[in-house]
Amino acid sequence: MASKGAGMSFSRKSYRLTSDAEKSRVTGIVQEKLLNDYLNRIFSSSDHAPPAATSRKPLNFQNLPEHLDLLLQVDDEEEESQGQVEGRLGPSTVVLDHTGGFEGLLLVDDDLLGVIGHSNFGTIRSTTCVYKGKWVYEVLISSQGLMQIGWCTISCRFNQEEGVGDTHNSYAYDGNRVRKWNVTTTNYGKAWAAGDIVSCLIDLDDGTLSFCLNGVSLGTAFENLSRGLGMAYFPAISLSFKESVAFNFGSRPLRYPVAGYRPLQDPPSADLVRAQRLLGCFRAVLSVELDPVEGQLLDKESSEWRLRGQPTVLLTLAHIFHRFAPLLIHYLRLTIAILRHEKSRKFLLSNVLFDVLRSVVFFYIKSPLRVEEAGLQELIPTTWWPHRFSKEGKESTEMKEETAEERLRRRAYERGCQRLKKRIEVVEELQVQILKLLLDNKDGNGGEASRYIFLTKFRKFLQENASGRGNMPMLCPPEYMVCFLHRLISALRYYWDEYKASNPRASYSEEAYIPPQVFYNGKVDYFDLQRLGGLLSHLRKTLKDDLASKANIVIDPLELQATTMDDLDEDEEPAPAMAQRPMQALAVGGSLPLPRPSWLSSPTLGRANRFLSTAAVSLMTPRRPLSTSEKVKVRTLSVEQRTREDIEGSHWNEGLLLGRPPEEPEQPLTENSLLEVLDGVVMMYNLSVHQQLGKMVGVSDDVNEYAVALRDTEDKLRRCPEWRKDIFTELTKSQKVFSEKLDHLSRRLAWVHATVYSQEKMLDIYWLLRVCLRTIEHGDRTGSLFAFMPEFYLSVAINSYSALKNYFGPVHSMEELPGYEETLTRLAAILAKHFADTRIVGTDIRDSLMQALASYVCYPHSLRAVERIPEEQRIAMVRNLLAPYEQRPWAQTNWILVRLWRGCGFGYRYTRLPHLLKTKLEDANLPSLQKPCPSTLLQRHMADLLQQGPDAAPSFLNSVLNQLNWAFSEFIGMIQEIQQAAERLERNFVDSRQLKVCATCFDLSVSLLRVLEMTITLVPEIFLDWTRPTSEMLLRRLAQLLNQVLNRVTAERNLFDRVVTLRLPGLESVDHYPILVAVTGILVQLLVRGPASERERATSVLLADPCFQLRSICYLLGQPEPPAPGTTLPAPDRKRFSLQSYADYISADELAQVEQMLAHLTSASAQAAAASLPTSEEDLCPICYAHPISAVFQPCGHKSCKACINQHLMNNKDCFFCKATIVSVEDWEKAASTSTTSSAA
Repeated sequence: MASKGAGMSFSRKSYRLTSDAEKSRVTGIVQEKLLNDYLNRIFSSSDHAPPAATSRKPLNFQNLPEHLDLLLQVDDEEEESQGQVEGRLGPSTVVLDHTGGFEGLLLVDDDLLGVIGHSNFGTIRSTTCVYKGKWVYEVLISSQGLMQIGWCTISCRFNQEEGVGDTHNSYAYDGNRVRKWNVTTTNYGKAWAAGDIVSCLIDLDDGTLSFCLNGVSLGTAFENLSRGLGMAYFPAISLSFKESVAFNFGSRPLRYPVAGYRPLQDPPSADLVRAQRLLGCFRAVLSVELDPVEGQLLDKESSEWRLRGQPTVLLTLAHIFHRFAPLLIHYLRLTIAILRHEKSRKFLLSNVLFDVLRSVVFFYIKSPLRVEEAGLQELIPTTWWPHRFSKEGKESTEMKEETAEERLRRRAYERGCQRLKKRIEVVEELQVQILKLLLDNKDGNGGEASRYIFLTKFRKFLQENASGRGNMPMLCPPEYMVCFLHRLISALRYYWDEYKASNPRASYSEEAYIPPQVFYNGKVDYFDLQRLGGLLSHLRKTLKDDLASKANIVIDPLELQATTMDDLDEDEEPAPAMAQRPMQALAVGGSLPLPRPSWLSSPTLGRANRFLSTAAVSLMTPRRPLSTSEKVKVRTLSVEQRTREDIEGSHWNEGLLLGRPPEEPEQPLTENSLLEVLDGVVMMYNLSVHQQLGKMVGVSDDVNEYAVALRDTEDKLRRCPEWRKDIFTELTKSQKVFSEKLDHLSRRLAWVHATVYSQEKMLDIYWLLRVCLRTIEHGDRTGSLFAFMPEFYLSVAINSYSALKNYFGPVHSMEELPGYEETLTRLAAILAKHFADTRIVGTDIRDSLMQALASYVCYPHSLRAVERIPEEQRIAMVRNLLAPYEQRPWAQTNWILVRLWRGCGFGYRYTRLPHLLKTKLEDANLPSLQKPCPSTLLQRHMADLLQQGPDAAPSFLNSVLNQLNWAFSEFIGMIQEIQQAAERLERNFVDSRQLKVCATCFDLSVSLLRVLEMTITLVPEIFLDWTRPTSEMLLRRLAQLLNQVLNRVTAERNLFDRVVTLRLPGLESVDHYPILVAVTGILVQLLVRGPASERERATSVLLADPCFQLRSICYLLGQPEPPAPGTTLPAPDRKRFSLQSYADYISADELAQVEQMLAHLTSASAQAAAASLPTSEEDLCPICYAHPISAVFQPCGHKSCKACINQHLMNNKDCFFCKATIVSVEDWEKAASTSTTSSAA
């Protein structure tokens, strides 16, 4: 808030416009009288006349500031009206209490509204409390982690474990766990995401407390609040380490105001009065023209006003901007006119844009909260919404025939959408023109060109908004970022192609990419963003030889030493320095006052985690061209110290492109400065644009939900009996509500499609995807230097493809984009190669690549793209998928293999499980809900690889069997706990996370069984050809696991049955069908489809397992007991599980094979029982007690069966009993009679 008599407080800095000498020279351009008349005309006020003494003086630029101070002076009553209000206690300017109202370590922004958790669970409250009335404040969620937001009293005491909502008289909402807290906790609200806005409402008249998420009420959270003497509530928050938010108590207009509720901080009425007066000054400038020749003032229409560069007008506008800079957003045309003036442009770029203002506000087109705000009812008088309905739970392509009336409505709606789009395109074009002016690099006469000023400011802007900052400045809202990105791409491509027109050797913007040397020559600061190979300091040390040999770059030894010393300095701060720093300094925020060595000059390196930051490296400009054998030493250079020469280069200095590897072409792509802008655009998309694109899809989802509700209501109206007038009336009201809501949403959807999901915006994202693909391909060719590439390039490639596929449809299809098939194939090649690339060390990015590949093989178009990549790359991909699962994300690997098989397995042609058909249909775009599309080509590669070498198949299958044993055991253990909790008489609560983990273990078990089915089908000899040394062991292990699964799942009234019957939320996928058909597919392949000799071998192993029960096989066909020999199978009991009940999912041939398998096992088990001989307990294996002793270990002499020792030796070489190293394993029977040769372990 500005003090009385002061100017506007929007700016934190004061800029000197001109010197006195300069003012005198400028004043002389026009006559003194004309200047006085002009300034009095512009800065006059009917309700605020200046004093007589001042009016007698001629007005000029020397005394204009004094005149403006008087003009903007606000009466004392208006200033004091913003003091105390009934029901509120504390300062009128509400901020976070960084002096005493906090617990734990917190980093608070300079404006005392943004906060980052810097300890386990820090808490902070505001400086103002309320005790009466209705109040509201808003919180921008900057990270979606663990936080509890709400209200507390001054008596609440918090610590590192208990925060807001964990004590009496404190109340909180937690959107991370979707719960509300007041000592105890219950489910409440919806999950929040980064970028969401939480409104916290308290009604102290009724004693209730509620929350809203993005303007949508979550309902009353708490009632019967304590009120009365001494009870006042402060806004408060508790947040975990690195979580961050930004508060709005009313210093800015609330994003989602609530009727009847008052912001904690009153609007700055005095500042608004000043703003209105300055707006009048602007209008006066637009309506008056200065004619110095005739010495008179001319009245003009504001629409005809043009800025012709008169110094008098420019200085007048400069004084207004100095007082009210944020007004630029409202007058784009005026802004363009001012920016065309070189000195004004550079002044604004250097001192106002990015510093006083957030420049992205120029490029944001605000989405209206109400359609009336933007005149959408006039632009789109007729509303329409798509009628895409299918039977519940069924996949149906039948579309309802469009009636003539609906066709007319749709066409009228589309015409309205086009009118809206044309209106918006006018504003967008003006915004692009502003950026073109800011990116001008031909105005460097007498100083730095605008583009290079913009680059420095733009890089700082990116640094402020990059996640993981030690101290958090004001974050740019994601919706602003989306608009800024599209305008910047338009301006960037304009200058790129303009450069190509004058330089034929350069490339068009369609071929743009970032050369790999930008990532390791240090010319561009990437802050502390992660590289593919890890930390930059680590890469410099480990890859310094590669930098020297491939890029002729030698890192200065002092640079390496500095980095190493910086690493150590983190934990070696002198004790006196720590003692001098008050604890409150951590709550105030800002950079921590750590001692800085003299060799550290970059402010980027001065943050808390300095050793994570990128020290910018630049090459010293050589005097002559470098030979291939010469190396160039590099030194540190901060971003602020860079000049045009450091970016564009000169003579033999290539600037931004220094250190070109031999794989890169010599001809330039474009101007180096444009490359840095492009790099910043990619970083912007990664920071928040992709997240916002996904968030805006919610409008389309809302339209579909309300359309379904309206359709159902209309159906009920048609079926409503005439005599039930009460029901008919209620249904009519519901129909009206749904129709009004759909009218509003359909117009808002038109706005979203025009501003976010238009064809032009889709082409921008597609261009960005192709830029990332080319950048990754060029970086990959540099070998080990690929590790220097920032991780976000791979992330943007993955996420932009996902956005094009999932967010822009069905209005625009990715298949219509130019070069669609080629782009799919290139992305497939990148995913196939790099998901197991050893140069990539980050766990998160490796997981993202794996998940992207898993999603890629779920869709027919993208799977065919994988099949189109070169055969060598396909084989390498499958080889990596078949590598042993230890020490890597085996669940995602297994998912990929399962998708390649889905559609070929036994009863494995379903999209949704049979028992889920009657449940609510999930998002049809989910990868797991895609129709089966198996790849026989990749299956053939898998079979070939498993047959190569003696160790490939055993190592892979050993890991699969180990993981299956673990996953199913974990699943059984969890459902035991769930069953025990469900049987307790007292009220119980099963953690939703536990249910989710339980369902995940079940799904993993099913998918692992399907991988085993695929392996047995493709290469059965791995299990059944006993000339292989590991075949028998693998078959016995498989039989053991299959019997365990069957016994657990098929036992009568067992644990599995009881949990399935409960149908708990979160365990929807747990059912008999998916796991039993997977086991059946393996058994049928082993016992029915193979040659007779192999079938007998498999049968003997299965029956020899002590866990085998024929009853479990009978269960598959709904039979409680085995049928008598020679009799036909009776009809299945409908109350029992039976594969025969799934005729839509299991073919008649498959059922016949199951019946054949049951008959075969019934006969074989009877023969085995008759032929079996009793075995002495002393002769049984002491490990499994299932098979006779058949092997002796050397040199210790202990014994077991071959199956146990072979399985053990797959993972360990130590003896079971004495832990001695096993050198060899001998046949025990042969060892008892004669000494025979031993086989190596």
